[in-house]
Amino acid sequence: MENQNQLTPERFENGFNAKAPIAALFVGFIMMPAAIYMGLIAGTSLGPAAQWVTLILFIEIAKRSFITLKRQEIYIILLATAALAGGGAFGPVMYNQYFIQSPYAKAFGLTDLIPRFAVPPAGSPALLQRTFFHSDWVKPIAILVTTSTLHLLNSLTLGYIFFRVTSDFERLEFPMAPVQTQGVLALADLAAKKDTQRWRIFTIGAMLGVIYGAFYVFIPTITGLTMSKPFMLIPIPFVDFTSQLGSRFPAAIFGMVTDLGSFLIGFVLPFWVVVGHFIGSVGAKTIANPLIYKHTDFLKTWQPGMGAIPASVSTTIDFWVSVTIGTGLAVFVISIISIFIRLRSARGKGHLEKTAAPAVVADRGDYPIWIAIGLWFFATLAYVLLVRYLVPDFPIWIPVSFGFLLTPALTYISARMYGITGVSDQTSFPYLIEGTYILSGYRGAAIWYAPLPYFNHGGIAQGFKQMEILKIRFTSWYKTAAMTLGIMLFCSFTFWSIIWRMAPIPSTIYPYVQRMWPQQAMMQALWISSTVESSVGRSFLLGGLKKAVIGWTFLTSLGLAGIFSLVKWPMALFYGILGGIPMLPHNAVPMFLGGMIGRYFFARRIGPGWRNMTPLLTAGYGCGIGLAGAASVAIALIAKTVFQLVF
Repeated sequence: MENQNQLTPERFENGFNAKAPIAALFVGFIMMPAAIYMGLIAGTSLGPAAQWVTLILFIEIAKRSFITLKRQEIYIILLATAALAGGGAFGPVMYNQYFIQSPYAKAFGLTDLIPRFAVPPAGSPALLQRTFFHSDWVKPIAILVTTSTLHLLNSLTLGYIFFRVTSDFERLEFPMAPVQTQGVLALADLAAKKDTQRWRIFTIGAMLGVIYGAFYVFIPTITGLTMSKPFMLIPIPFVDFTSQLGSRFPAAIFGMVTDLGSFLIGFVLPFWVVVGHFIGSVGAKTIANPLIYKHTDFLKTWQPGMGAIPASVSTTIDFWVSVTIGTGLAVFVISIISIFIRLRSARGKGHLEKTAAPAVVADRGDYPIWIAIGLWFFATLAYVLLVRYLVPDFPIWIPVSFGFLLTPALTYISARMYGITGVSDQTSFPYLIEGTYILSGYRGAAIWYAPLPYFNHGGIAQGFKQMEILKIRFTSWYKTAAMTLGIMLFCSFTFWSIIWRMAPIPSTIYPYVQRMWPQQAMMQALWISSTVESSVGRSFLLGGLKKAVIGWTFLTSLGLAGIFSLVKWPMALFYGILGGIPMLPHNAVPMFLGGMIGRYFFARRIGPGWRNMTPLLTAGYGCGIGLAGAASVAIALIAKTVFQLVF
């Protein structure tokens, strides 16, 4: 690989200019509505696709205007589009309006307990008329805007603090940061007409996405405009065999998602992670469930005829939530041990010897670190006071501890791991927030909707390092972040309003959320009811937690980790198995098929270059199906508007 100094210009330059707002507006007004619609219909994300479409569009326009985009401009456009490529801040708000009206909130006695600062009350005209333009939405939207702003300030300041600590003071190397800038450099080469292979691969994936999207998204969307139920040539979101299997294999869960993207993800993810997901998911949900049902009394709430979603909810509560807690505790302990081992090894090699703090780098965009500490302290204190204001009877020491102690600790550990190894072990305590709420003595539902300041901003430190390598002034990031926050809030508000007015969410028009949100609502109702006195869900959830299962799972996971380490098996397989246990086989099976075909067919036919092609192919597919979704939502919006004007 070329020397880092050869890869980057010699002086820091500004990457924020008129191109960044134009790109952000393009994504916000063109790609975001498609992303929202695709998420509701098929559960797919347009994140990478939106970034690729925007960048390639700008590069092609720049070529025809005899302009070459600089790497600084490309990276800033990437940052801007990444913040706008999803559904924005109003996605959780839309879920909250469903939950408060759902049968699960009613069954667990939560309908009247859900706070008004999260969502209007059930029966409000704001919900019945499906509109944000109502006084009942003023407080939820005001809190949403406030917390979005505070989170941005909290992340950029704390991330900058620990970037200065780990990079400038401790002189850690951040070995993966130069590698992760290669995508920007490749696009810069494309802008300079130095490479066409990547474009051909991307185009193949895009055409595949357009063709598949025509059947998967376009036809159901168009037929849904005139029919009571959309016509689907391909079932959305999955084909389910659970109810049929239940007659012979009680509690077995099996099926397959129909989005081709899940298959292509198997090309991209590390092979042993994909294999581990398959073993963990199919082994737990398809093979182990019938054995547990026959030989124990754990899966007592499962009933014959259940489909995948109700069967998953019942078996998770009865047994697998305890297993997940045990494996999560084991991963946490293993991560902590791994961190100490790596830090000790790095210290032995002299990587952690501190040197005198360097002077502030000229033109890098630095500012005094005490100002960053002050801004972070202000943002965290604002979070704590907001929680206190919204839920005054909740113990204030809990948000103080999470905001001022746990968040900096996790961020520092994560930033150090990025600096030493290039990746961050996800050192988080499983179900920490849920356990804290249950054990706090608080009784009520409001705290579950309060903005507890619990974050890990270690990735932000890595981002600053990448900007340093590419010689981009840090002020470019601050300007981009502020700009995209405003555009994101406006576009998210606008397009969620329009799409919600088109049809209730969820409904038959939006098949993915109609299938998946009930499972999420069931689990959420159980967790919230755990802090509600005399709730039927409190005894149901707490009764489902089995200390013996948690303990044995914890010890077994530690033992397996030791065995994998001793026999030199891939640890990715171990983590993949643990990560696959909570997954539905519906997701694990197509990923496994993709991984196997990619490794044993395409990799052998194409050679070592296959691994470099797969991200481009998958991104191209996401772009193609995203364009199909964009066309669908455009036609749907026009049709709905014309219908309302005529009638």
